[in-house]
This record gives sequence, structure tokens and C-alpha cells, in this order.
Amino acid sequence: MTDPSADAPTEPAPLVRHERTDDGVDVVTLQHGKVNALSVEVLAELRSVVGELAAAGARAVVVSGGPKVFAAGADITQFAERGGEEPFEIAPSDRVAEIGAGFLHALNDLAALPCPTIAAIDGVALGGGCELALACDFRVASTRARFGQPEILLGIIPGGGGTQRLARLVGPARAKDLVFTGRTIDAEEALAIGLVDAVAPEDALSLALERAGAFARGPREALALAKVAVDGGLEGSLDEGLVLEQRRFVDSFGTADAQVGVRSFLRDGPGKAEFA
Repeated sequence: MTDPSADAPTEPAPLVRHERTDDGVDVVTLQHGKVNALSVEVLAELRSVVGELAAAGARAVVVSGGPKVFAAGADITQFAERGGEEPFEIAPSDRVAEIGAGFLHALNDLAALPCPTIAAIDGVALGGGCELALACDFRVASTRARFGQPEILLGIIPGGGGTQRLARLVGPARAKDLVFTGRTIDAEEALAIGLVDAVAPEDALSLALERAGAFARGPREALALAKVAVDGGLEGSLDEGLVLEQRRFVDSFGTADAQVGVRSFLRDGPGKAEFA
């Protein structure tokens, strides 16, 4: 007798893997070939996973590309004309817009997650890979990490936040330096200009998980409100940001976190609250 399952088609391995640690940290890992090229399929899977995390109320998220590379950028082959006589012809503008929208929606959804997010960067984070890291709240790099926005070397510009999130993070002059030259910088220079928040002595993932674990044990609702206040405030004037902060400040006192934290402070002093 033959096993009917022997000829059954096998499910393809996911391009984006999701796991949850014992500390309650959700780890999202890219696994697309040797360089984690950000194809439209990878971006679609990433967006789907992010949507699941938002719906499940994730407490802290780490984004990784594995131990060797974070992500080397967009899958440039997808910008080529498909089925044409000239294989190196650039695809029509509507195809380019479709790919750009994939970056816009996936990375915007990641940035909007109502919990702390940390990019753990081992190896290169170039182009779209750097933009993926920029969509996280924090970036932890290993000494092997390399960063850059090399799109200009192809005669194009960044399309996943490289001219916007990067400028807001490191300032317009430093962002223009990286975007205009297309040069690659190491982890130490990235730390010096504020592109990354810490350089791990060994692998970035371990340090990212340690930091994310602390967030996962923290006050979920208060962290979400703080993130909304910071990110939303940057979109308007200082006066508008202060008004937003006041609203979220008042909101925070109506949360279960405040009930636990304030009561613990009054009863036991600071730093002893344990949040659910």
C-alpha cells in the first residue's frame, strides 16, 4: 500500500516566521533566501503577521533577519519588466507604485503597533532593510551590522521611509549624507549619529530580547499611550503635541495599569509594581 500523504503537496515555508518567547516577547524573523530580499510577497506576509500581533495585543516585538543578515533591501528583480523583450527594462510606473505601496503599508503597520518594537540587526540592513529597522521604535546592532540607503547608486531614491523616518531620527543633514552618497556605515558610526540605540558585544538578538522582555513585563496600556503621544506629537507643532500629551496623560489614569502602579507606589514605594 502507498501512503496517500506521500504525494500530497507540502506547504511552502513561511517567508516571515513568528514565535513567542517565555517572556511574552513576539519575535518576527525574516527568512527569505540568503539576503532576506524584501519582495512584495515578504512584505505581504510581514503585514499579515503584524496585523495578527496587533489583534492579539502583543506586549513587545523584536524584528530579526537571523544571525547573518537583517535585510539587504528590496528585491530589485521585481522592478524589471516581466515578459518583455528586454529583460532589463524597468517595469511600468503602476508596477513600481504597487511595490512601493507594499513597503508603505507593511512598514506603516509595523510602526503603528501599540507596543514597543525593537529591530535586532546582525549583518547588513541596506535600503529597504534599513527602512524596516527605522520603522521600529529601537534598533540594536551587532558589531557586524552595516547600514545604508544605497538607492541613489541605482539612480533612484528610497521609497520605504528612508528620506522621512531617517531624517526625523538623525536629522536632515545626516540623512542627506547617507541618501545622497549611498555610502554604508558600520555599527559604531550608526550609534554615534543616533541611527541605532545600542551595539551588542556579541549578537544583537540576545540584547534585543533582554530589552523587549523588560517592556513585556511593563504596563502595556501606559506604554501604548506613551508611544501614541511621542509619535503623534512629532507630526504637528509643539503646541499640538503638548495638547495631545495632556489628553493621553488623562487617559492613562483611567487604565488598569494606573490602578496597579499608583496603588503600589502609595503602598510600597516606587519601582515595585507588577503589571498583568
